[in-house]
Amino acid sequence: MKLPIYIIDAFATGPMTGNPAAVVPLETWLDVTTMQAIAGEINLSETVFTVPARAAEGRHGEANFEIRWFTPIKEVDMIGHATLAAGFHLVESLKPRPDKINFISSGAVMTVAARGDALELDMPALIPKDVPSPAGLTEALGAKPAALLAAKHYLAVFERSEDVAALRPDFAALAKLPLPAVIVTAPSRDGFDFVSRFFAPANGVDEDPVSGVAHCCLAPYWSERLGRSGTVGRQISPRGGTIKCEYHRDRVLLSGAARTFLEGTIHI
Repeated sequence: MKLPIYIIDAFATGPMTGNPAAVVPLETWLDVTTMQAIAGEINLSETVFTVPARAAEGRHGEANFEIRWFTPIKEVDMIGHATLAAGFHLVESLKPRPDKINFISSGAVMTVAARGDALELDMPALIPKDVPSPAGLTEALGAKPAALLAAKHYLAVFERSEDVAALRPDFAALAKLPLPAVIVTAPSRDGFDFVSRFFAPANGVDEDPVSGVAHCCLAPYWSERLGRSGTVGRQISPRGGTIKCEYHRDRVLLSGAARTFLEGTIHI
């Protein structure tokens, strides 16, 4: 069996920036064991598989696809950067070129729409609420956050961007926390509204370079804190990435660019 594969940098600001995702377009689903093995072999934070949603006809200028995401060790749900990467590939490769890709996963719908030179990803909002700090979180991060919230993942808020940049977490300890990942954030003074990092060792990804899902939580938090719907975040991982955010009640719109780094063939 031969399968096409594309490595696409999502939320990229230049060559080899942003978050690389492997995109494997399929005509029909492979078995889960094979898809997981491919993701393990690729060993990026996410490998995404798509299949045309034949039962659902898209509107004019739109196309419908089913989607599934795998880290190197497990299948996960609602991944942002890999969805943006898959949308970029489909927008660029389908004929005629669609304006919007609707991705369907377990009944939920996320969309990727072309907006000039950028792409806009429409995802469900994750609205964080204050939570008590679980045992071991401060020790695992190596610093005590000024506030702790949670929505799917922990959101640890620090007072300065330098505090976020200086973190050197104990990933083995983070992986033992009740929730699967920790977002860390602080206000920015460098032309962005906030900075962030995203640690998900329980999912097999110690630090994700640029996370869409993290910004599904960050966008509502900073929108409420700053009193406006639009914000711009900078994820300060070693690769780095910039995401423009719009928060509208139960949805977030995340905008950024994508670039194809590699095209190839998987031989199974």
